[in-house]
Amino acid sequence: MDSTIKDFEAAIAELESIVKKLEEGDLPLETSLKLYERGVQLSRFCHSRLEEAERRIEVLNERGELKPAPAALDEDDEAKSKVKSQRSNDAGDR
Repeated sequence: MDSTIKDFEAAIAELESIVKKLEEGDLPLETSLKLYERGVQLSRFCHSRLEEAERRIEVLNERGELKPAPAALDEDDEAKSKVKSQRSNDAGDR
Protein backbone atom coordinates (compact mmCIF):
# COMPACT_ATOMS: atom_id res chain seq x y z
CA MET A 1 0.00 0.00 0.00
CA ASP A 2 1.15 3.51 -0.78
CA SER A 3 2.16 5.15 2.52
CA THR A 4 1.02 8.55 1.23
CA ILE A 5 -2.62 7.39 1.16
CA LYS A 6 -4.07 7.97 4.62
CA ASP A 7 -7.49 6.36 4.39
CA PHE A 8 -10.43 5.71 2.08
CA GLU A 9 -12.02 9.14 2.57
CA ALA A 10 -8.76 10.98 1.92
CA ALA A 11 -8.16 8.85 -1.18
CA ILE A 12 -11.63 9.62 -2.55
CA ALA A 13 -11.18 13.33 -1.91
CA GLU A 14 -7.80 13.38 -3.66
CA LEU A 15 -9.18 11.32 -6.56
CA GLU A 16 -12.07 13.77 -7.01
CA SER A 17 -9.59 16.65 -7.05
CA ILE A 18 -7.49 14.91 -9.69
CA VAL A 19 -10.52 14.22 -11.86
CA LYS A 20 -11.56 17.86 -11.67
CA LYS A 21 -8.08 19.06 -12.68
CA LEU A 22 -7.89 16.61 -15.57
CA GLU A 23 -11.37 17.53 -16.80
CA GLU A 24 -10.38 21.20 -16.97
CA GLY A 25 -7.72 20.23 -19.52
CA ASP A 26 -5.40 23.18 -18.82
CA LEU A 27 -2.41 21.11 -17.64
CA PRO A 28 0.75 20.22 -19.53
CA LEU A 29 0.85 16.64 -20.82
CA GLU A 30 3.48 15.42 -18.36
CA THR A 31 1.56 16.85 -15.39
CA SER A 32 -1.64 15.23 -16.67
CA LEU A 33 0.12 11.88 -16.97
CA LYS A 34 1.46 12.07 -13.42
CA LEU A 35 -1.97 12.99 -12.10
CA TYR A 36 -3.51 10.14 -14.08
CA GLU A 37 -0.99 7.68 -12.60
CA ARG A 38 -1.77 8.94 -9.10
CA GLY A 39 -5.47 8.59 -9.85
CA VAL A 40 -4.97 4.95 -10.84
CA GLN A 41 -3.13 4.31 -7.54
CA LEU A 42 -5.93 5.95 -5.58
CA SER A 43 -8.61 4.10 -7.51
CA ARG A 44 -6.93 0.75 -6.85
CA PHE A 45 -6.57 1.58 -3.17
CA CYS A 46 -10.24 2.53 -2.91
CA HIS A 47 -11.31 -0.57 -4.80
CA SER A 48 -9.34 -2.84 -2.48
CA ARG A 49 -10.74 -1.09 0.60
CA LEU A 50 -14.29 -1.53 -0.72
CA GLU A 51 -13.63 -5.22 -1.36
CA GLU A 52 -12.33 -5.60 2.20
CA ALA A 53 -15.43 -3.87 3.56
CA GLU A 54 -17.68 -6.09 1.48
CA ARG A 55 -16.00 -9.20 2.90
CA ARG A 56 -16.55 -7.91 6.43
CA ILE A 57 -20.27 -7.38 6.00
CA GLU A 58 -22.18 -10.06 7.79
CA VAL A 59 -25.81 -10.96 7.96
CA LEU A 60 -27.72 -12.52 10.84
CA ASN A 61 -29.50 -15.69 9.91
CA GLU A 62 -32.70 -16.94 11.49
CA ARG A 63 -30.98 -18.43 14.58
CA GLY A 64 -28.98 -15.31 15.30
CA GLU A 65 -25.72 -16.76 14.02
CA LEU A 66 -23.46 -14.65 11.86
CA LYS A 67 -22.79 -15.73 8.32
CA PRO A 68 -21.07 -13.98 5.40
CA ALA A 69 -23.28 -11.81 3.24
CA PRO A 70 -24.12 -13.32 -0.15
CA ALA A 71 -21.93 -12.18 -3.01
CA ALA A 72 -24.94 -11.22 -5.13
CA LEU A 73 -28.66 -11.72 -5.16
CA ASP A 74 -29.82 -14.80 -6.97
CA GLU A 75 -31.34 -13.59 -10.24
CA ASP A 76 -34.13 -16.15 -9.98
CA ASP A 77 -35.12 -14.88 -6.52
CA GLU A 78 -35.05 -11.31 -7.79
CA ALA A 79 -37.24 -12.19 -10.77
CA LYS A 80 -39.70 -14.07 -8.53
CA SER A 81 -39.87 -11.08 -6.22
CA LYS A 82 -40.72 -8.77 -9.13
CA VAL A 83 -43.48 -11.13 -10.30
CA LYS A 84 -44.97 -11.29 -6.79
CA SER A 85 -44.81 -7.52 -6.49
CA GLN A 86 -46.50 -7.05 -9.84
CA ARG A 87 -49.25 -9.54 -8.86
CA SER A 88 -49.83 -7.66 -5.62
CA ASN A 89 -50.12 -4.38 -7.50
CA ASP A 90 -52.51 -5.92 -10.03
CA ALA A 91 -54.69 -7.35 -7.24
CA GLY A 92 -54.80 -3.95 -5.53
CA ASP A 93 -56.01 -2.29 -8.72
CA ARG A 94 -59.14 -4.42 -8.81
